[in-house]
Amino acid sequence: MTIDQQQITGGEALIEALTANGAKLAFGVPGESYLAALDAMHGADLEFITCRHEASAANMAEAYGKLTGKPGICFVTRGPGATHATIGLHTAFQDSTPMIILIGQVASDQVEREAFQEIDYRRFLSEVTKWTAEINDASRISEYIGRAFRVATSGRPGPVALALPEDMLTDFCARQDIKPYTPALAHPGPSDMDTLKSLLENAERPLVMLGGSGWSNDAVAQVQTFAENNNLPITVSFRCQDRFHNNHPNYIGDMGIGANPALIKRMTDADVLVVLGSRLGEMTTGGYARLKVPVPDQTLIHIHQGAEELGRVFQPDLAINATPQTIAPLLADMKLANSDRWADRTTEARASFETWTTPTDNPGDVKIAALYEHMRDELPEDTIFCNGAGNYAAWLHRFYRYRAFPTQLAPTSGAMGYGVPAAIAAKIAYPDKTVIACAGDGCFMMSSMELATAMRYGANVIFLVFNNSMLGTIRMHQEMHYPERVSGTDLTNPDFVAFAKSFGLHAARVDATEEFPAALAAARAAGKPALIEITIDPEAIGPTATLSSLRNK
Repeated sequence: MTIDQQQITGGEALIEALTANGAKLAFGVPGESYLAALDAMHGADLEFITCRHEASAANMAEAYGKLTGKPGICFVTRGPGATHATIGLHTAFQDSTPMIILIGQVASDQVEREAFQEIDYRRFLSEVTKWTAEINDASRISEYIGRAFRVATSGRPGPVALALPEDMLTDFCARQDIKPYTPALAHPGPSDMDTLKSLLENAERPLVMLGGSGWSNDAVAQVQTFAENNNLPITVSFRCQDRFHNNHPNYIGDMGIGANPALIKRMTDADVLVVLGSRLGEMTTGGYARLKVPVPDQTLIHIHQGAEELGRVFQPDLAINATPQTIAPLLADMKLANSDRWADRTTEARASFETWTTPTDNPGDVKIAALYEHMRDELPEDTIFCNGAGNYAAWLHRFYRYRAFPTQLAPTSGAMGYGVPAAIAAKIAYPDKTVIACAGDGCFMMSSMELATAMRYGANVIFLVFNNSMLGTIRMHQEMHYPERVSGTDLTNPDFVAFAKSFGLHAARVDATEEFPAALAAARAAGKPALIEITIDPEAIGPTATLSSLRNK
C-alpha cells in the first residue's frame, strides 16, 4: 500500500509532540518495545541520553524536572524496564516534580495474555503518578502528550506515565496539530492577601517556612525582599535549603532531619506560622510531632499550589491555593505594620543558626564538617550539590551553605542511589556549572555504573564517596534499638579509586582532612569527571554522635 506523504508513524508523531512541547532531552535505556520511537529520534531535535539502568534514567529525568521546572522525559522498555524506573516516579511524586515517563508496551493484539513482559501500567503505577494512560490510537498522540505536559506541571506538579503499544508506534497517522502546553497556575485572591497581612500584623512570634516545588529565581528573590522588609525569620523544609540564601541574616536554618533543637522550639513557640510551598510532610514535622495534628497550636497560614494538600493533615486558619511564583510578587510588595518589633527575635534566631553550623569534630582523621566549610568557601555560589540517602548527608545539610537557586538536588523521599544520576543530569543540563555528587559507599554503589554515562556525555561531575564500609543509617538505628547486634549492615567495597579510573575518570583518595583541598582542586582542574574517595571512621555516625555513644545509651 502506498502511504500518503503526509502520513507519519506513531513514533514520529510522538517525537514531534514532545519537541513541540519544548522537550530537548530524554533519558532512558533503549528497548525493543519502542524501537519506532528510537528511530524517530534519529535526526530529531531531541537528545537521547543512554543510561546504564532504568532507575538511574528515571532519577535523571526527575532531577532535570526539579532543576528546570519543566517535565523531565524518560523512556523505558516494558516490564523490567518500567519496574526499575518506578523509584524515580516515587521520588517525583513525593517531591512534586514534573516528569513524564514513556513506557514501551506489548502490541495491542497481545493484551491480557500475559505476553512477554506485559504489565497493565494503569493499575501498576496508580500510586506513584498523577495520571497513567495507554495510547492505543496513533492519531491521538498529540492529545495525550499535551495532556501529559499539562497534568505534570499544573496544580501540585508530579509524574505522568504513558504506555506505548509497539504496534501503535508503527501505525501510520496524519500529522497532528500541536499547541505547546502552558501550565495552569493557582493565584491568590485579594482577600487572601488581606487576611494574611492582618494575621501577620497581629503576630508576636511569626515564622515563615519555605519549601516544595514551583519556585523560580524571581520568586526566591521576591520572598527574600518580603523577609527583609518585615524582619521575618525564614526556615525551610526538608531538603529545600536553596529556597533562601543561607548567608542572609533572616535565614535561621532548615527544618529537616536532625534540625537545630532551638529552631524546632522556635516553630513550636511561634504564634503565626506561614508555610509557603511545603506539604508539611513527615521529615519536616518530625513524624508529624512538631505540630499538633490536626489543629496546630499556631495560627497556620498554609500556601500550596495543590488545593488537595490544604488541610490534608494540618487544618490551617488560612488556606491559600497559590504557587510560589504567583504569590511571591505580592509578598515582595507587602509592608507589615510594626514589623520592627520582630527584628531582635530574628537576630537571635540567626545567631543560633551560626552556632549550630559551626564545624564540629568527629572521630577519625577526616573531619567531615571541615570539608564542607572548605567547599562553601571555595566553590562558586551556583554550585549544584546532589545527594541520595544516608547519614553522610547530615553533614552536607548542616554545614554547607546554599546561596543560589536551584542548587540542591536531594530526594525528600529518602531514596538511595539518587545523587550520582541526579548530578549527571544536572551537569548535562548546566554544563558550565560546578556539580558535586555526595554519596555514601552504599548509596554510590546503587548507581555507580552511571560513571560510564558521565564519561560518554562529558558530564564532568565531581563525585565524593564517603566510605565507612557500612550502611550507616541502618547501623545507627541498630545501635539505638538493638545495641551490639549488628546484622546486614557491613559492606565489602571495591577500591573506589581504581574502580573510577577503570571508567576513565580522574580519581584520588583522601585519608585526612588536610589532603582534601588539593584533591578537590585537582578534580576541578581535571577536565573530565572526577571521583574522590573519602575514608570515614565508622565511629563518625553523625555530626554530634558516635556509634559508641549510641550503643552506650
